[in-house]
Amino acid sequence: MRHFKRTTLSLAAFQAVMVWSAPAMAQTAAAPATAASAADKGAQQLETVIVSGRRAALATAQKIKQNSDEIVDSVVADEIGKLPDRSVSEVLQRIVGATMSRVAASSDPVHFSVEGSGVNIRGLTYVSSTLNGRETFSANQGRTLGFEDVPPELMAGVDVYKNPSAEQIEGAIGGLVNLRTALPFDFPGFKGSISLDVSRNSLAKKNKPSISGLLSNTWNTDAGKFGALIDVAHSLSSNRTDGLVLDPFYKATPDATTWFSRDMSWKEQFYDRTRDGLYGALQWKKDNLESSLTFFRSKFKFNWNENNVSAQVDPYNVNVLNGTYDANGVLTKGTLTGKSLGNGAYDGLEVENQTRYSKRASQTDELSWKIAGKVNDQLTLTSDFQYIRSKTNNFDSTVGTAVSLPKEQVDYTGNMPRLVFDASDMAILNDPSKYYWAMMMDHLDKGKGTQKAWKGDARWVFHDNKILNDLRVGVRIAKRDAETINSNPSYNWATITHAWQVGWNIGDLAYITKAPDIPTYKNNYADFMGGGKANLPSLYFPAASVAFDWPNSYNKLHQLYLNECHAFESAWNGAGCPQQADSISGGGKWAPTSFGTNPAGRNTQAETTTAAYGQLRFSFDEVGVPVDGNVGLRAVHTKNDAAGYTILTTQAAPSGAVGLPVPVLTPFAKEENFNQSFTDFLPSLNLKWKLAPDLQFRFAASKALARPQFSQMQGYLEMKQTIEVDSQSVPPNVKKVNLTGTASGNPTLKPIRSDQEDVTAEWYFAKNGSVTMAVFNKNLKDIIVNQAFNRTVNDASGKPVTFVLNGPVNGAKGYARGLEVAYQQYFEGLPSLLQGFGLQANYTYVDSKVKRYNAVYTGYCSPGAGQENLNLYINGCDTDGRSFGDMPLDNLSKNTFNIALLYDRGPISARLAYNWRGKYLYGVALNSDNTGPNQTNALDTNPASANFGQHNLPVGLPLWADSYGQLDAGLHLKVGNDLSLGVDATNLTNKTYKQLMQQHIGMIGHNYFTSGRGYRVSMQYSF
Repeated sequence: MRHFKRTTLSLAAFQAVMVWSAPAMAQTAAAPATAASAADKGAQQLETVIVSGRRAALATAQKIKQNSDEIVDSVVADEIGKLPDRSVSEVLQRIVGATMSRVAASSDPVHFSVEGSGVNIRGLTYVSSTLNGRETFSANQGRTLGFEDVPPELMAGVDVYKNPSAEQIEGAIGGLVNLRTALPFDFPGFKGSISLDVSRNSLAKKNKPSISGLLSNTWNTDAGKFGALIDVAHSLSSNRTDGLVLDPFYKATPDATTWFSRDMSWKEQFYDRTRDGLYGALQWKKDNLESSLTFFRSKFKFNWNENNVSAQVDPYNVNVLNGTYDANGVLTKGTLTGKSLGNGAYDGLEVENQTRYSKRASQTDELSWKIAGKVNDQLTLTSDFQYIRSKTNNFDSTVGTAVSLPKEQVDYTGNMPRLVFDASDMAILNDPSKYYWAMMMDHLDKGKGTQKAWKGDARWVFHDNKILNDLRVGVRIAKRDAETINSNPSYNWATITHAWQVGWNIGDLAYITKAPDIPTYKNNYADFMGGGKANLPSLYFPAASVAFDWPNSYNKLHQLYLNECHAFESAWNGAGCPQQADSISGGGKWAPTSFGTNPAGRNTQAETTTAAYGQLRFSFDEVGVPVDGNVGLRAVHTKNDAAGYTILTTQAAPSGAVGLPVPVLTPFAKEENFNQSFTDFLPSLNLKWKLAPDLQFRFAASKALARPQFSQMQGYLEMKQTIEVDSQSVPPNVKKVNLTGTASGNPTLKPIRSDQEDVTAEWYFAKNGSVTMAVFNKNLKDIIVNQAFNRTVNDASGKPVTFVLNGPVNGAKGYARGLEVAYQQYFEGLPSLLQGFGLQANYTYVDSKVKRYNAVYTGYCSPGAGQENLNLYINGCDTDGRSFGDMPLDNLSKNTFNIALLYDRGPISARLAYNWRGKYLYGVALNSDNTGPNQTNALDTNPASANFGQHNLPVGLPLWADSYGQLDAGLHLKVGNDLSLGVDATNLTNKTYKQLMQQHIGMIGHNYFTSGRGYRVSMQYSF
C-alpha cells in the first residue's frame, strides 16, 4: 500500500476524532484537501489518535498543511467555539504571509479599529472568502466577507490557500480564506458546549459579556442516520480610542526657509459593538447517499461616538512665536497663534469641537443544500445549492461648536507631540459664552446583495492504475446582484456660523448661550490616552443627542444661521439669505441630504459567472517516484451589467466668437446601462515531492484573477464642456475648449490578473513540530489605479468628441514576490520544570513594484482636484505644490513576523504572542482628513506657473502606517474533563499606533492612536 494513501486516510480518521474533543475539523465541502483527498484506491485502515487542547489544535493544523494537495496554512479551534483571538481578522494575522489592517477601512485610515478590519495575504488585498467552500460576502464589503464581523465562536477552523487549484472558486490572487464550521456527524451522538466571557477595555472602563453555545445530536434509524446541530453566539464589546493629530506642515511663501503646522488636534472615539451569530445544520446519510442542509447568519451592529477637535484656521493666517527649527527648517517647538492685528495682539485659532454619531447594522444570511451520492465504487456525484442575502445600513451625523483658541504651545521633539495651554488660555476655554455653533454634516448609506449559486461535481476514482488517482470535473453557475445607495452629497456639510463669515455673511456668531434649548456638555478629557501623555483643556461639545436627533436638530441649528444672516441681510443687497447663500458660503440652502432619489448616489450591479473545471489527481509512488499532485484547468465566463447614469453639460460660445471651434453638443441627462463580458482560462499545477516521510517539497503554478470591487464599477459619469474666452477682444476669441469630467467608477473595468509560482520546503520533525519555507512570485497586470480615461460623444454632425474623465482604470502592471518562513515546536525531553513549553514563529518578506501603462509625472501639481491635475491621485501633491513620484503598492508591508511562546502541560495552557507589521502605504490623496484634496490651500511654488505664490492647490500627501507591534497573552485552566477557565489580555504594553504623512521635508508623525489594554475572562463547559 502506498504511503500517500495511508497517511491521507489516517488523517481523515484523525480529523474525525479531533472534532470530538474540539471541533477543529469541519469536514464539509470546504474542508482542506486532507479531507477532500480521502478517496484513494485500495482498502484503508483507519488510525485513531486522541489529543486535546491547543497542542492538539496545532498538530491538526500542521497535518492539514502537510497532507493538503495545495499550499495551505490553517488555524483550528482549541475547543468548541474557541479560536485563539477575538475576531477572525486577528486570527488570520497570526498566519504566515497574512496581515491585518488596524483601521476602520482602507478608505478611512484615520479611524483606528481595535479588532482590525481588512486582511492582506502576501501583501495583496486581492483576497476572496468562502464559507465551507462556498463563496460568501458582506454587503458593506462588496466582494468579500467582513472577517471582523463574523462571530469567531461559530468557527471550527480557518484555512488560507496561497495558490489555487482548478476546483476552487476563482477570485483570489493574494489568497483564498475559507471559514469552516462543523456538521452533526462530526460528533458521536449528543454533544453540547456553553461558553461565557466578560471583556473590558482599560480606556472605555465597561464590562461587556458574551455567550455562545452548541448542541448537536445524531440518530440511527431505519430511514438512515440523521443529525442536527445548532450553534449560537452573542458578543458585546466596548472600546475607546484616543488620538492626537498633527496637521501637515506648510511654508508661508515660496522663498520661505521654514515649515510649520497650523495646529494640533485631538479626538476620543467610543465604539460599542454587538455581534450575533447563528448556525444550524441538518445531516442525513443512508447507504451511498448523503445530504446536508445548513443555515448561517452573521449579524453585526455598532454605535460609534467621537469627540474631535479640528482646526479651521487658514495656515497662512498662523503666526509662530518663539519658534525653534531643525536642520530642514521644520518647526520643533513654539507658540502658535492667529494673524497679527497690527497692535501687538494676535487673532486666535478657530477650532471646531465636533460630536460625531454613527451607527451601522449589517447582516449576512446563507442557506445551502448539498447532496452527494456514489453511483458505484468509482463515480460520485455532488450537487450544491446556495443562497446568500446580505444587507447593511448606516447613519452618520456630525455637529460642532467652535471656539477661538488664544494660542497653543507645541513641542514636537518627543515620541509624541505635546500641547501646553497656560492659565489665561484655560480661563477663556472654560467660559461657555465663548463658544458658538459652527457646523453640521449628515450622511446615509445602505446596501444589499444577493447571490444564487449552484455547483455540480463528479469524481471518478481510477482502480488498478499505478499513476492516476481520480478525475474531478464540475460546473458552477452564480448570479450576484448588488446595490449600494449613498446620500447625495455623500457627506452633506453645512456651515452654521464661523469666524470667516462675519462681516460679509453674518453680523455675529451663533453663541451657544443664544440657544439654551440645544444641549452642550463640557468634556474634561479625563485619563486621555491613559493619562500623562497630553495636558488638554476642557472644551464644550454638542451633546450626542444633537447629533442623532437629525433632522430635527439640524433644522434648529440651521435656523440659528438664518437668524444671524437676516440680521445682516443688507449685505445680500436685499435679496435675502435663503435665496443667496449656499451650504459652503453660508448654509442658507441647507436641506437634509437626498437619499435614494439622485442617481449620483446609486450603484447597481449584476454579475453572472459560469465556470467549468477539470482536475486530475495523480501519484507516482507505485512507480518508485515519491511525487503526487494535481493538474487542472478552470474556465470562467463573467458577465457584468451596471445600471448607470450619464450627464453632459455644455457651454455655448458667444455670438460671433472666433478662435478655436466649439463642438456643437446637445446636453443630456439619461439612464445608461453598461454591459461587458469576458472569458478566462485558469490553468493550475500543484506538485508535492515526498523526499522522506517528514520532508517534502512543493511546486505550484497557476493563473488567477481578482475581479474589481463593485464600488469601483459605478456607472455614474458627468461630462462638462466649458470654454475660456478672451472677452476683451472684439469679436470674442475662444482660447480653449475644455472637455473634462469625473466618474464615480468605471463599469468597464476588467479583473486584475496574475501569473504566479510557489516553491516550498517543509520538514515535519514531530507531531506538532515543523520548519517550512516558501518562495513566491506573482506577476500582476491590469492593476486598478485612479487615472484619466477617455469617453467619446458624437456632436451634431456625427463627429466624435473625446472627453477626458478621472476615475479608476486598469492602468498598471507590477509584481509581488517574497519569502515566508515558519517554525513551530513543543520541546520534548526538557527537565521537569520546563516540560510543556513550545514556540511558534513566522516571518514574511514581500517586495513589490508598480509600473503604470501611461506614466504621468511632472515636478509640480496643478489647480483643481479633477483629471486636469494629473499628479494628484498618482504621485501626490505636497503643501508647496511639488509632486512625489514613484509610489509602491498600497497596504503592503515588506516585513512581518509573529512569535509566540506556548505552554501546554496537564490542565494548563498559555500563550504569549507578539505580532509585528512593518510600515506600509495607505494611499495617496485620501480625502479622509487634512492630508487630502479636501484641503485646497497648498502653495504654488512652480516658477513657471501663472499662479506662482498663490495658495490654491489641492493637497495630496501619501499617508503611511508606521511599523507596529502588539503583545497579547492568554492563560487557560482545565478543571476536570468538562470545565475550562481562562483569562486573556491584549496590547499588554499599551502600544501607541502611529501614522505618518510623507512630505519633502521627511516622514512626519500625523496620527497617534491609543486604545489601551484589553482583558477578557472566560468559562467553558462541555457536556
